[in-house]
This record gives sequence, C-alpha cells and structure tokens, in this order.
Amino acid sequence: MKSMGYFAFAFCGVLALPLLASAATSAPVFQLGDVQKIVSLHEPQISPDGKRIAVIVSTPDWKTDKNLQEIDLVDTASGARRALTWKRTELSSPRWSADGTRLAFIANDDETKQGQLFVMSMDGGDAIRLTEAKRGVDAFSWSPDGKQIAFITEDEPANEKAIKEHDDAFQVTDNNFLVRAALTPWHLWVVASAGGSSKQLTQGTYSLQTDQQDTPPVPEWSRDSQHIAFTQFPNPYWGPSFQSVITAVDAGGGATRTLVSDGGSTNFSYAPDSDTFAFVRPRNGDQNNGNAVYVGTNGNTRDVTQALARNFDTYAWLPHGKALLLAGAEGTRQVLWEQPLAGAAKPLDLGDVEANAELSVSKTGAVAFVGSTKTHPNELYVMESVSAKPRRLTDVNAFVDGLTLGRTESVQWQGPNGFQEDGVLTYPTGYRSGQKYPLVLVIHGGPEAESTVRFSALPQLLSAAGYLVFQPNYRGSTGLGDAYQHAIFRDTGVGPGNDVMAGLAAVEKLGIVDPDHIGVTGWSYGGYMTTWLTGHYPVWKAAVSGAALTDWVMDYTVSYYQQGDTYYFGGSPWSAKYQDIWREQSPITYAHNVTAPTLIMGDVGDPNVPLVNSYEWYHALRDKGVPVEFYAYPTDTHFPSDIVRTTDVYRRWVGWMTAHL
Repeated sequence: MKSMGYFAFAFCGVLALPLLASAATSAPVFQLGDVQKIVSLHEPQISPDGKRIAVIVSTPDWKTDKNLQEIDLVDTASGARRALTWKRTELSSPRWSADGTRLAFIANDDETKQGQLFVMSMDGGDAIRLTEAKRGVDAFSWSPDGKQIAFITEDEPANEKAIKEHDDAFQVTDNNFLVRAALTPWHLWVVASAGGSSKQLTQGTYSLQTDQQDTPPVPEWSRDSQHIAFTQFPNPYWGPSFQSVITAVDAGGGATRTLVSDGGSTNFSYAPDSDTFAFVRPRNGDQNNGNAVYVGTNGNTRDVTQALARNFDTYAWLPHGKALLLAGAEGTRQVLWEQPLAGAAKPLDLGDVEANAELSVSKTGAVAFVGSTKTHPNELYVMESVSAKPRRLTDVNAFVDGLTLGRTESVQWQGPNGFQEDGVLTYPTGYRSGQKYPLVLVIHGGPEAESTVRFSALPQLLSAAGYLVFQPNYRGSTGLGDAYQHAIFRDTGVGPGNDVMAGLAAVEKLGIVDPDHIGVTGWSYGGYMTTWLTGHYPVWKAAVSGAALTDWVMDYTVSYYQQGDTYYFGGSPWSAKYQDIWREQSPITYAHNVTAPTLIMGDVGDPNVPLVNSYEWYHALRDKGVPVEFYAYPTDTHFPSDIVRTTDVYRRWVGWMTAHL
C-alpha cells in the first residue's frame, strides 16, 4: 500500500490528558494546544540566480477548519520574507521562468471553480490567469525560451450528455470499489505564457496522470523548446501505473515517440542545456527494490545510483549536468547526496538538519529545501553550494523552541536474518534516570517508508503524556538499503513482526521500560503491523489500529492498487500457486488471538485501505469480547487532511493509551 506520513499533518485543540512537567525546566511541554500554531512549508523553488526562493506557506485556521495559504518570496541573503499572493486557495507548483522574471503557479479560480494556471511578473502587478481548463490543471512546466507553458489536464467525458440523462453505467476495470464514474485520461496541452488559447497535444486511452499519484509527473521540455517529454501511464487508474514509460511529442503536436520503454519509469528530467536525461525507476525493474535514478545519454541508460543500492525519494540536476543531487533516508536520517555521473556518491554535511524530499537547485548551484531537526518543525533552508552548510532562512515555528520536548535518539539492534536494524526512541519529557516507563510503539506506514529522528508531533504528544515512544523500522522500510526493503517479499507479516519484536527487546534491555505496560499503534501499514502483532504476541496492553489492512485478499479486491499487492506475493490470490500465502499473512486469520483493548479509526472514503478492512477487524474483536471502539471520519482521504478531524484522531490516539496503559 502507499505510505502516508501522518506525523506531518497539522492539528490543534486542547488535550484533556495528564501531562508531565519536565524535571529539568519549568518550560511547558508540547501539547495539542500548541500544534495549531505549527506552520507548514511546501515546494520551495529557488530563482535561477539563486537570490530568491518562492515557497508555499500554510497556516492552520481552527475556525474555518482550513489551511490559510500564500506564496512567499524569501531573500536568500537576508531571509526577508514577503507574500506574493493574497486570499488564494489550493496553491501549488510555484515555478520560475528560465530568466527569473516571472513566476507561475496553480490556484483555485473563482470563475471556473478549478485549479488554474496563473503567471505573475516579478516587477509587480496582479497574477494573470492563463487557463480555463474545465477539470483544472494538475502539473505544468515552462519552455526554456519562456514563450510557452505545457500543462496537464483531465479530458471531459465523451458521453457527457448521456451521463446527465443517467445513462451512466461504467465498466469496472482497474478502478477501486469507491469510484462512482469512469475516469477519463489526463493529457498534455500548451499555452502561450503571455496568454491566449490552449492547444491539446496528446490524446488516446493512455494518461499522463492517475487518480492516486501523490504528485503528478511534470512534463519536461527539451533544451531547444521543440519537444516535451512526459510520463505515460496505461490508463487513468493507479493500479497498472507500474507499467509507465517515458514518451515525447513535438511542441507543435503530432505523433508521439517513446524515449524510455522500461516499465515503471517516471520523473523524467533533462540535464541543464543538454540532451542527457535522468529518470526514476525501481532498481532493475523489481518493484520490491527502492527507486533508482537512471541516466541516459547517446542511446544508453544506466543506474548511476547502483553503488548505493537504496531508495531515493527524489533527485535534481546540479549545474553543468555532471552530477545529481539525491534525497532519501539513510538509517534514521533524511539526507542528501551528491552523485557524479561517473564516480561514488558523496553525502552532504547537513549537520543536525533533516532534509525533506522537495529540492530546488539554481543555475548558480544554490540549493533550497525544507528541513527540520529533532526539536524543531519545518523551516526553509538554503545552501550556497553542495559543499556549504545549510543556512536557515525562516523562523515560522520559533515558538516550539520555548517548549519542553522529549529527547529523541536513534537506536540500533541486531535483527533476524542477519539484518542490522534501527528505529527511533523518544523519552518522556519528565524522564528520570533509573525509573521505568510505559512504552508506546508508533509504527510507520508504507511499508516503503521509514521513521527518522526529525521532529514529529505524535511522538511528542505521547512523550508529554509520560510515555517512552518507540518507532521501529522493519523490513520493507527504505532507510537500510535494497536488501532490507526487498526482504518483505512474500514475508509481509512474520518477518516484519520479528523485526519489531527484536527492536522492542533491544529497547527493553536499556532497563527503562515497564514491561507490563506496553502498547502498539500505527496507521496504514502501521495499522496492519498493529493488527498482526496483537494477533501473534500477548504482550500488548492496548492497541490503536488506524486505516489498517487486515485482509490481503479483500484489500486486493477493492483497493486502488490491486497490482501493487501482487508484487509482495508474486501473483494473484486467485491463483492456486499463490492463494495460501495471501490468507496466511492476513491479520484477520489470527484475530481470535487478540486480547489487547483496541481503538480502530479510519476514513469512510479511503481508496487506499478501504474501511471494510476495519469493519471486519471490529466485528471480529467485538464478537470475541475484546474491548474495542471504532470511529470513522466522513472524508475521502487515507488520513483526515483537515485540522479539526486530525485533532480528533490524535486526541483519541493518546487518550486510548492513557486509559489502558
């Protein structure tokens, strides 16, 4: 299933739970009432000359239950910040023209009620709307000469009139069971950057976007502005997206041609002023490996990241096109590497800063990114070059520095099957040496994700309530290399469960855990691990299962990533060769073993892990007499994205531990 970074969400309110005072200071501890102040930063884009950074700033507003957004312009020398937009909503994708004189972005338009493409001059004046796409704009890019912008939008239904007359039955193919109408493909258009009519360049049953991409693949112009490359998916549904290829079309239209035919290729990008290109693909085409970065030149492609043999979240070209900047996890850190096209990668010295995956590089070699530390939420950083130290430009979350936080550190242990494993341990804010504390496991989703030492709100809330918090990385996690990530193949429950229990044993050896008061919690695949562990080990005194996959066969049948599940097991659950393993590794098979009081939560319209999984788990526990409560949120996401509901999730999460531990 797709990972979900649930600690990153903002939430607020009052936590009506006992909080420990710090033994070392009288500063207040971090709690829900503070989280409403946390500002989020997204999509930093540094100007070509490296002197300014455009970044989306989101501030939660409790009264409206929305995030108030603006695009700010930050001076890289002084850190001075000013707003470029006012009262615009659903902002995304700020992008500079090649000469740095204009900035384009997507925002909701009052007239069309859709996200449209806007351009503003850096000399002043209002932004000009360039598009009026009936289904909105999903991604775009400037041509190098600045004359045109390529964008992606969804087609209108060919049978729109029939649909209005309720002649609207649609064929079930790769859609999830929550889909209520057939999707139409997304295709490529161009529009003059000065304004005018838009022109469609591609058409067909294939699509340039799917219904569940985290971020839409951006179209990429050639250096002479003559053609545009894009990711081509088999259709608009996420299920078969693993067969994506890279295709190109002339800027004036015409037949398309394939540039990269290897299945799973995406995120294509040309090197500066060059025909050399890079793209992302699972290493060696194996979906159970991490994402590798391939480089193509003179008709040949190769994995330039093979020596690191690990997952990379993203990449960006460095000036002159002789090296790449890579972002990914290394153990419990989020780090950056400089990867020459020939030679070994070099990790950048980020000090105590954890780098998010959104990177932007100027023509001068300056790098902009959003980062955090163990004790401070996201801020905007700049590096004058890959050899420089990160310099913090913003202080939007300065208030956190006045709060008492639980100490966070990395822990390592020798795991099963010879793996060296790791995780993150956060101490109670009032921790005293020699005392034992109740422990709560918070297990990350994915499983292709990782827990790192960066500031996370939920562990800090649990810390403030008096708990040790352990976030274990288990096989399938992305921070310990391809061998560890790949080890989840045909071993989705037993192996990861053994990894978690080995980590728990290592933490208990520290002599600080009360062994009679241990809880296990998680969301998404973390919810799967919670249900698996409570069905196999009797040590848990309480559990929180969020958006949990409990039945692999049902999940394969109704979720949006059907083909994605098959990569874990090697084939369909309806094949005699594979059918037994799907049942054997489903937590629902072992629900009769559960004794831990369990809180279940999820979203009613979740297409990722449909809530029927949780309904099945709820009735299994209730019928067995296990204390269980189940709360569903009336939203169509994998985790509530609004402030009020997110607050409620964490209030219940911490409250359940307090009541039962």
